[in-house]
Order: sequence, then C-alpha cells, then structure tokens
Amino acid sequence: MKVNKKVIGVTLASSLALSSLGFTTGNTKVEAKKDPEKAKNVIVLVMDGVSSSTTTLARWYKGEPLAMDEILTGGVRTYSAESAITDSAPAGTALATGNKSNDKFVGVLPTTVTSPGIDQALAENPYKPVANVLEGAKISGKATGIISTSEVQHATPAAFSSHVTHRTDYDNIAEQQVYQNMEVVLGGGKNTLLPQNRKDGEDLVNVIESKGYDLVETREELLNSESKKLWGSFASSALAYDMDRPTTNPEEPTLADMTKKGIETLSKDKDGFFLFIEGSKPDWAAHANDAIGMISDTLAFDDAVREAVEFAKKDKNTMVIAVSDHGNSGISIGNQNTSGSYPSIPVSTYIDPLKKATMTLEGALKQLKSDKSNVLEVAALYGIDNPTPAETKAINDSTNLGKTLVQLLATRANIGFTTGGHTGEDLFMYSYGPGKPVGFVENTDIAHSVASAMGFDLKKLDDQLFVNAEAAFKTIGATVSIDASNKENPILVIQKGKTVAKLPVNKDVVLINGKEKKLKSVTVQSNGIFYVSKEAVELVKKDK
Repeated sequence: MKVNKKVIGVTLASSLALSSLGFTTGNTKVEAKKDPEKAKNVIVLVMDGVSSSTTTLARWYKGEPLAMDEILTGGVRTYSAESAITDSAPAGTALATGNKSNDKFVGVLPTTVTSPGIDQALAENPYKPVANVLEGAKISGKATGIISTSEVQHATPAAFSSHVTHRTDYDNIAEQQVYQNMEVVLGGGKNTLLPQNRKDGEDLVNVIESKGYDLVETREELLNSESKKLWGSFASSALAYDMDRPTTNPEEPTLADMTKKGIETLSKDKDGFFLFIEGSKPDWAAHANDAIGMISDTLAFDDAVREAVEFAKKDKNTMVIAVSDHGNSGISIGNQNTSGSYPSIPVSTYIDPLKKATMTLEGALKQLKSDKSNVLEVAALYGIDNPTPAETKAINDSTNLGKTLVQLLATRANIGFTTGGHTGEDLFMYSYGPGKPVGFVENTDIAHSVASAMGFDLKKLDDQLFVNAEAAFKTIGATVSIDASNKENPILVIQKGKTVAKLPVNKDVVLINGKEKKLKSVTVQSNGIFYVSKEAVELVKKDK
C-alpha cells in the first residue's frame, strides 16, 4: 500500500517557521531548530483491544483526564489484508512493518488480499518476512527494546521483533528475540525460554545470560539494576492484571515501572533508542466481557503513556505514539435497559457499580475454593455485593461463574457488549514530539512515520535484510542445501569453492569455514524458505 505522505509528514507549525530557519526577532537571534521531522528516540505504545468506549469508561472511572487525552492527534484504521476485523498478529505486523497481512501472520507478507484499496501485489511473495521498525533502529545504531504485560512472545511484541507464519510459534519467536540483541526485554513468558518447554531443547536463559543481560525476575531486582542490558521475566506466562497485582502478584512490576526503567536503560545509548510497549491484557478482559479488567489495565497503560510523555517533554527529541491495535467486545456505555431513559441517567449510575469491584474477573475467580463454598464472597470481590434473590440464584446455579458474574455486573452498571471477539471500528491515535503522525491514518502509516522519524526507509531496509537465500547465493556461484539433522533448528549450508558457510535459523551469525561472524539481523525460515541479509551474502562472496 502506498504511504499517504500528507498524513505522515508533519509540517512545522507556522508560529515556529521563522525561528526554525534561523531568522532574528528584534535584537535577539533565534537559534535554528533541529529537523522537526526527525527524532533521536521513538516510543510506540499499543493498548491491545481497547475500543474508544473503553477509554471513555476508564476516564469516568478515574474521575479525571487521562494522560492520553493531552496528546490526541487523530484516528487510525485497523482492518487487515483480508478482513474488516483484524487479529493482533496482522495488526502488529502493520504497525511494525508498514504492511497489511493475514490472520495469525507475524512479520510476514499475506497470502490473501481481499480488503478494498490494498494492492493485490502484496500477496505475490506470501510468507516473506518483512523488516520492522525495531530492526531498522538497530541497524541505525540505536538501542532497542520491547515491553509487554503478556508473554513477550505474544502476537504484538512478536511483530516488532520476529517473523513467523503463526503467532503461536513461541519457540521460534523467542529464539529470534534472544538473537535480535535488544538491550531491553521486559514482560512475561519465561516458560518459553526454558529447555524443558522447548521442542529444540535449547536453554535460552543460558543464552540470555551469556549475552551479558542482567536477568531480573522481580520488581525490586528491576528497579535496582544498573545494567545496560536488561531481560525481565516476571511471570511464566502473562503478568497479573494491575488491579489484582497487590494481592496476587506483589513482586511483579507495573507497566509504568517497566516503561520508566526501560527508558532509563535505553537512554544510556548516545545514538538514541526505539522502545515498543504493550498493555496486553485489556484485550483479554474484553474477550471475557470483563469491564473491570478492561478499566484496570487501560488505566495502567495510561500510566505508562504518562511516563513516556514526561520523558519526551524533558528530552525534546523523542516521538511518542500510543494507539490501540483493534477494538474488542463492542462495549457500550448504555444497553437495552437504557433505551428509553438514557437522557436522564447520571454518570454515577454507570460507574458506582463498577467501583464496588476490588478485583478483576480473573483475580476474583482465583479466590474460588474447589468446593465453591465461598462463591458469594467471590461475587462480592467482583462487585456483586448484597445480591438480590434472583442474583443469588443465578450465582449458585451457574455452570460458568465467570460468564454469570460479568453479565450481572454489566446489568447493574448498564454496560453493553455485542461480542466476545474483536471489532472493526476506527480508533483514536495519540502522538507527541518530532515527526509525530497526525490526522486520520492507516495502521501501516504509523510504521512509516516511525521509520521516517528515525531516518530510514522500510522498503529499502527490507531489501537489505530479507532476500531469498537460494536465489541470492546462486547469483554468486554458490550452491545451497539445508542441514535438517536438527529439525527444530535447521541450518542453511552454502558451498562456494573451498568456502563452506552455515547460517543457523533464527540466529544472527554465519559460520564461514568454522569461524563465526556476527550479522546485523537474524536468518529466518518462513514456509520452508530461508531468507538472509545481503550482508550475509556479501560475507560469503568475499571469503576466499
């Protein structure tokens, strides 16, 4: 898809035009400004599955403006290459690479294009990995990082750091992330790093430590670390909801904690940094129609946005973008109960019932005893206090307590839900700093805005990082084969005269006649085809 340069190109405000050119005002010379389109640092924050009604509800619940409100600059379209309603994997791929893709695809091109307005040629190289903005930042010499409240291998952080044909391929995602050599990785997902949980049996924790990371597993360890390389694994899978954390997982950091520490660590690089941050679990709550979980982690995300914007205001050379990847649940403030009475219903009628909950649905259900003897106490934790006889009967008779509780709370708070899945509406975009996108944009435009602000072109970068290995090596007179003796970690083998080169999948190295050389990017096998960087081809070509 062509980039709308009118959308992503931000012009200098007219009030700064003369000073930016170095003209004088009165007797005082005004210093020339830096390029308003370029940023030393870029922070992209994604709130997964947050619809506009969710942010509205979170604002009413908080009782004051959100940090995001201050930097609202436009809207974003979220559809995928094949559907009006996107999955997180193609949504993340669009935000990270500037390419629309298909359901479950992470960092690779689509096989199918049916959505109006998308160039059909996008599907001519199905499954081909495409460069992302984090890889571009790294190639540019910047420090890089990813943060999430889910497993770091989850779809959206994966789209900014890996390339696989299915979002559930955690083994390959995790391995690519480890060999991307990011300076900061914070979130959940420790299970996938452990050899006993991996098909290839590789101990990625050992690899992480050998690469010089300070591996931290608690909030205290995170905040006390002074390392320039941080890997935080705070949970086996996902972190707790923010509201539940003090009770269920007090040693875990908040998203704001991770954001602040991530920025502090990456800022040590004089060349600047790129940081991706995801508030992952509003989406999970929305799938469950859990209004409390949605509010809890939308507000936690907003706290992270505040950290990013406060840094950007002080730094004056940082672009911040915050956006949702898609809507979820069709949540509405108002339901069938309010059809005829909505003009006279005060805000408190919607918010007060929600304020009674002290835990999210997930947190409350974890307190349920095996014999269900405390079911009414669990309901009270979720805000269903002093239940009516009808509510009590529904709770006691329920065969799906989670579903029953969210329905009862929604009725009390006059909240509506249309689905337990994603939705396809346009969403708000929030941005700040040099090069920020403004207006109504495609999700793919955001990737190009980020790349432009950091001074590189994604298409040119893609041509550098991912070429068909067999075709590329044949042009230099080399033969190609695959060593699949370890089927989980195949190796591309290149023979050129007396030179034998080996490129292990998912890693950033090439072994030429047994001597290991570092590469600036990882080698990827996608749908059976190996893709390598031009750098790797040149190293083999030059070896004698």
